[in-house]
Amino acid sequence: MGADTRKANTNIMIQIAKAMTDDEMKSSAQYFASIKWTPWIKVVETNTVPKTRIAGGLFLKLEGNETEPIGQRIIEVPENTEETEVLRNPRSGFIAYAPVGSVKKGEALVAAGGNGKTTQCAVCHGPDLLGLGPVPGIAGRSPSYIARQLYDMQQGARHGLWTDLMKPVVAKLTPEDMLNIAAYTASRGPRADARQSGQ
Repeated sequence: MGADTRKANTNIMIQIAKAMTDDEMKSSAQYFASIKWTPWIKVVETNTVPKTRIAGGLFLKLEGNETEPIGQRIIEVPENTEETEVLRNPRSGFIAYAPVGSVKKGEALVAAGGNGKTTQCAVCHGPDLLGLGPVPGIAGRSPSYIARQLYDMQQGARHGLWTDLMKPVVAKLTPEDMLNIAAYTASRGPRADARQSGQ
């Protein structure tokens, strides 16, 4: 997963981060914080997903209409393979296929803590999950990103300033719980609100 050093890009990012000065890190953080957030994930619950191939770290839909069972996973594919893979369009959206019922199960964990299994996310991430002060937003983010962060925090692979606050939050989560949380949080945000109001 994310901080696992067996992943080649993890080691590359570690080298880049270690070489950065404090000023470069601050400038980078300010730059990325200034970018207007654009929703780009659409969550679709399904029992089957398009067959895919992996290229450049992405799952890409195969030509044709072949499908396979989704199982217990989330598969993120570009809405438009050519725009994403060939043209490298940074505004090309993604579809996150999730198991049927995962969004509702994730909502129970995120909104109510899953009967004591975890903490309500809104306590720290804000009532709309779009962030609260220095705590980042989690609504509308890539489900694979959210799952990696939860897993890395649970495994002790994250050592950020506030990571210790998340340790009790993730301690009892199963891989299925993380999948459900990721599906739910990805389904939230301005895009979800716009769909619900028919815009």
